[in-house]
Amino acid sequence: MKKLTAITLLALASTGAWANADLAKKNNCLACHAVDKKIVGPAYQDVAKKYAGQADAEANLTKSIKAGGSGKWGPIPMPPQAQLSDADAKTLAAWVLSGAK
Repeated sequence: MKKLTAITLLALASTGAWANADLAKKNNCLACHAVDKKIVGPAYQDVAKKYAGQADAEANLTKSIKAGGSGKWGPIPMPPQAQLSDADAKTLAAWVLSGAK
């Protein structure tokens, strides 16, 4: 019984990570970003490192996702993702800050 519970919890935990990756894919984030390498925009792991330990990192990244930004990672601006709900933008920000795990 303990094994079944552990397996179920593991499956549920990994489902959240896949759901977040699917959310990024659905909203075309992966056209410019990857987990571990720079494409047009920075790698998610680099974003996580840059903001590690900052109390307001999730709020700031959520705002950048929704409003877009420029100058933080080079000359190419990130277009605003205004079509995202606030909840989805916050979910993506938390996922990116986790290193996209």
